[in-house]
Amino acid sequence: MAHAIVEWTANLADEADIKGLIELIAANMRDSGGVFPWGGIRVRGIRIDDYVIADGAADDAFVNITVKMGAGRSAEFKREFFGNLFEAVKAHFAALYERRYLALSLYVEEADEAGSFKHNNIHKRFRKAD
Repeated sequence: MAHAIVEWTANLADEADIKGLIELIAANMRDSGGVFPWGGIRVRGIRIDDYVIADGAADDAFVNITVKMGAGRSAEFKREFFGNLFEAVKAHFAALYERRYLALSLYVEEADEAGSFKHNNIHKRFRKAD
């Protein structure tokens, strides 16, 4: 399980490549060396139309990424993988960051297995035939 939720302010609609960002995140998760099973990867974008940033006086914008994953990945893996992912996110937005006020953030949460319920047959597509 690795689910990423990308929240982005509506004032980025004409400037930011959100679809490219979603694809970048999914590709990084698929390239995790099997740490994130492909059938459990979900990346989605949510446009935020109602928001206030800082003092509300400027045309500030934000992109927030929250990753939810099952427990069990080492602190070293999380630090390296998500550190590299955040660097890729920053590179994705580098030109836009130079042109406007923009806040980027990435948070990682581990799901409590006792409170996590899943039913998924997508994994079946990625299993090798016996």
